[in-house]
Amino acid sequence: MKKAAFVLALCLGASMPALAQNAEPTQQALTAKFREIHAAAERGDAEAQFNLGVMYMRVAHDYVQAAAWYRKAADQGFAEAQYNLGVSYDKGEGVPQDDAEAAAWYRKAADQGYADAQNNLGLMYDEGRGVAQDDAQAAAWYRKAADQGYANAQNNLGLMYVSGRGVTQDDVQAVAWFRKAVDQGDAKAQHSLGVMYANGRGVAQDDVQAVAWFRKAADQEDANAQHNLGVAYHEGRGVAQDDVQAVAWLRKAADQGHAEAQFHLGVMYDEGRGVAQDDARAVAWYRKAADQGDVNAQFHLGVRYGKGQGVPQDDTQAVAWYRKAADQGLAEAQYNLGQAYGNNRGVARDFAQAVVWFRKAADQGLTEAQYNLGVMYAEGQGVSRDDVQAVAWLRKAAEQGLANAQHNLGVMYGEGRGVPQDDVQAVAWFRKAADQGYADAQHNLGARYSEGQGVPRDYAQAVAWYRKAADQGLTVAQFNLGAMYEEGQGVPQDHAQAVAWYRKAAAQGFTHAEEALRKMEASGQVK
Repeated sequence: MKKAAFVLALCLGASMPALAQNAEPTQQALTAKFREIHAAAERGDAEAQFNLGVMYMRVAHDYVQAAAWYRKAADQGFAEAQYNLGVSYDKGEGVPQDDAEAAAWYRKAADQGYADAQNNLGLMYDEGRGVAQDDAQAAAWYRKAADQGYANAQNNLGLMYVSGRGVTQDDVQAVAWFRKAVDQGDAKAQHSLGVMYANGRGVAQDDVQAVAWFRKAADQEDANAQHNLGVAYHEGRGVAQDDVQAVAWLRKAADQGHAEAQFHLGVMYDEGRGVAQDDARAVAWYRKAADQGDVNAQFHLGVRYGKGQGVPQDDTQAVAWYRKAADQGLAEAQYNLGQAYGNNRGVARDFAQAVVWFRKAADQGLTEAQYNLGVMYAEGQGVSRDDVQAVAWLRKAAEQGLANAQHNLGVMYGEGRGVPQDDVQAVAWFRKAADQGYADAQHNLGARYSEGQGVPRDYAQAVAWYRKAADQGLTVAQFNLGAMYEEGQGVPQDHAQAVAWYRKAAAQGFTHAEEALRKMEASGQVK
């Protein structure tokens, strides 16, 4: 499974105030209470108007009436009603959704010191909803609520210190605020503190402590914590590695709609880790996450369509999902989209578009894309041929260890394309690729030893490198190895061996090998 980052998340503190009650009321008692409150509300009692709104929301589930009564109390300056009316606008419950109205009502309540409203007004500034985005204002309102002991705000203020948004970045201060919220049992803060321990920020790095805090939050159904606890089990961080437990926790988060958990659960089904391998289930979880915009899930779903695993093979669908992930900047998806344009798979062949997408991925350092972009420049496909650019991109990939780029860079040095001709450099790059088992480079290195180009002539070394490539089925290497046996160069002359290698190459349609066999037959050397 792709390693998952432990993620901090902001939380919205929009829970409604509850009517005080000691026991579940009977229907008769509830009706009597409703009438009493309704009568007081009609007389203009602000607290009664507020409580009547709460009853309409919680008992009758009539959000329109709830909002109407909240407004009556709010217009009288009743802070709890102003807050709840703000929440109604925030959620679009009983009134049209309107961030500006939500922020305005939150402000009225916040100015009266109502902590829930101060926290939510901070969140509106944080996200730029209903007000201009302003980190400093967000932090200021979080602090007002946090100083009153409001746990959500304490967690949110801690997050501001983590990121250095609206405050000077300070992990120690972040941890201090998380601890204040944790002391109240706040699940989101427990998760946040776990992240700090996992990453060694503001506290000594401690995976065991991280897991302990994730578990506390996960037991309170915090989806982020359930996801991170699943990741910890998968990676064996702070707990014994256990994919079955990993799946169990990932599933809890995934069932709550946590996109990253859905993606990782898909990976577990994909790889058969902690569950029986199941392509269809993998695809189902990838799709849930992809539909929420998870970039890795979108990419994996594209790969599944491309290969026809868990879904019918469909290049058009593969391209559609690659494009979604590519538009979010995922380099692997950008590369695959470039491949689709270059290979006429799911879209009409368009080398110019292939170059566009290869470049996007190459600029992010993806070696395969850097190599392909180099090849496009070398061959003049989708761009004007430019050997200097070709060498530049091949070098980027070659220096990251990509064998085919190392080989092609060796070819450019050997032919003096985009760089001064240099046999020694050609050999050096061929050797790097050959040492990784790249057959073309092994053959070319053998040829360099055979000709004495860039290295002293050494037929034994030539044979050794030809053999490595020939054993991988490279026809030209099989032919040249046959020639070495026929001529007795680097090995004792052995016509039977020569014929054997010529036949391997000829069986693959290599015409020079067929001609060599005919000559040996004509001279009576083939038995």
